Amino acid sequence: MCGRFTNEMTWADLHALYKLSDELYPVARSNMQPRYNIAPTQVVQFVHLDKAKNRELNKGRWWLVPFWAQEVPKATMFNARIETIDTSPAFREPFKNRRCLIPADAYIEWTKNVDDGGKDPWLLYLPEHRGFSFAGLWAHNDNLGVTSCTIITAPAVEHIAHIHGRMPVILEENAYDAWLTGDAQGDDAKALLLDNQLDSELQFHRIGRAVNNSRYEGSDVKKPVVNPL
Repeated sequence: MCGRFTNEMTWADLHALYKLSDELYPVARSNMQPRYNIAPTQVVQFVHLDKAKNRELNKGRWWLVPFWAQEVPKATMFNARIETIDTSPAFREPFKNRRCLIPADAYIEWTKNVDDGGKDPWLLYLPEHRGFSFAGLWAHNDNLGVTSCTIITAPAVEHIAHIHGRMPVILEENAYDAWLTGDAQGDDAKALLLDNQLDSELQFHRIGRAVNNSRYEGSDVKKPVVNPL
């Protein structure tokens, strides 16, 4: 699962990761702000291919709204399970034709504290806290005027399964083009994701419970808890 994530990537970081054009994104270049507690339904950045097959930076609601929907779905749409993305009515069309990459530098999961019953948040990140991309899907609904996206999840790798049984797919940079183009379909596309994920590299530590409030945006979110309960 991925229910929250953080993104302190600068324009220079995005430019280096996605090879974006400075000339095409002057506003993005000047208005990049760090975000420490991104929650479902909030607006996030994502990268997809435009009609000319160039990488395009876009923004949308993190909670997929299918192109055919008559209203914003109440069902959970911020994650798409890899097992069913090719059969789910909400996800099968974007899985074929509208794939994206969602930039981040960490994500947050929770475990239940056996002493007080509270939710203990964990920060999961790559070595050196380097930026990365979740594999995702996106959609545009003309009727509602909504652009949106979702993060693909898979069963957790062994060393983080004690935190949560599922994890977002974090894709290797050398697989970006193969994912975005859509040349691989069906089971081949799923294998592409599973064979090129970086999740086995994830590191983690406990962080403070202030992040449990989705409105909390303090820059101290990533700090380890010195004496966890």
